[in-house]
Amino acid sequence: MIKLQIHPDIRQAATLPAAFYRDTAVFEAVKEKIWSTCWHYAADASVIAAPGQYFPLTLLKGVLDEPLVLTQNIDGRTYCLSNVCTHRGKIIAEAPGEHRQLSCGYHGRCFRLDGSFKSMPAFEEVKDFPTDADNLRQIALAEWLGLLFVSLQPEVSFSKMVRPIQERLSWLPLDTLELASQHSQDYEVEANWALYCDNYLEGFHIPFVHPALNKAIEFGEYEYELFPYCNLQKAIAKADEPHFSPPEGSPDYGRRIYAYYFWVFPNLMFNFYPWGLSLNVVEPLSFNRTKVRFRTYYFADSVRDRERNQLDLTELEDEAVVQSVQGGIQSRFYDSGRYSPTMEQCVHHFHRLIAKALEQD
Repeated sequence: MIKLQIHPDIRQAATLPAAFYRDTAVFEAVKEKIWSTCWHYAADASVIAAPGQYFPLTLLKGVLDEPLVLTQNIDGRTYCLSNVCTHRGKIIAEAPGEHRQLSCGYHGRCFRLDGSFKSMPAFEEVKDFPTDADNLRQIALAEWLGLLFVSLQPEVSFSKMVRPIQERLSWLPLDTLELASQHSQDYEVEANWALYCDNYLEGFHIPFVHPALNKAIEFGEYEYELFPYCNLQKAIAKADEPHFSPPEGSPDYGRRIYAYYFWVFPNLMFNFYPWGLSLNVVEPLSFNRTKVRFRTYYFADSVRDRERNQLDLTELEDEAVVQSVQGGIQSRFYDSGRYSPTMEQCVHHFHRLIAKALEQD
């Protein structure tokens, strides 16, 4: 596999090599060293809103293919569990439901909603049974903004990753966000997942790719901030555009903030607008195909003018340019490029985090 070395000084660094985006061996390494350790958006917390409810899902279908089930126990505690029976490996919960236990439809093994083994017919004569191995494995679970996030083997807590967002936006009514399903949509992009993230992580391309967005913001005042596991892009609104007016005490007090674009490694994008949140989840389907899930949430009592931000148009413009790059990096004459020290700080940050993750044993 290729060895990635991204110089810590952006003025001397070169971008990820083209092979990163087109090599299937690299994609397999990323699967084990990034996707199996990072935090994933699983579902909205409303899918297990009451005791006894459970909700099965497959984590990164086609890549990780990990069967999981979200549950709310009868005591009100929520869990993420392996959804594979510890007897013979059958999927347990095939569809969302509500019951006091999980029951395998193959041989009748039962589990409590915290994953602990409960009962099994015809096992009376089995010695040293049950053991911990007969329980369903509990998976790391975090809830924030009314959303559920899971990780198979987290190296960093979710709270630590999103703390800069929580601290920066503590003045917003984040607990009032409500899903607008009519404005939530999935897109498929014929490109590597990291190319999509590369594009998101810089505003450098805005004047060239997004003419409508460029008319709404002060491009010369676009700003970037870096944190250990996330970064921020701030767009400043022109005078007649909707904007945040951050309160005294905020680092942005006195600024007309058009949007806060927060990215969390490796694939979560929390885009906060005056009307609410556009959550973008970037999920690989293969080494050269990607699904991008757009989920829209409104603040209570907000002016619901999402359309004014033209998010759907911006997405289509991004898809076109990213797919063009996917075609371009197939060239034998391209390997890597250099970064703009002022405009591509977040891309450099992303590449450094990828290189660090892949060099770990």
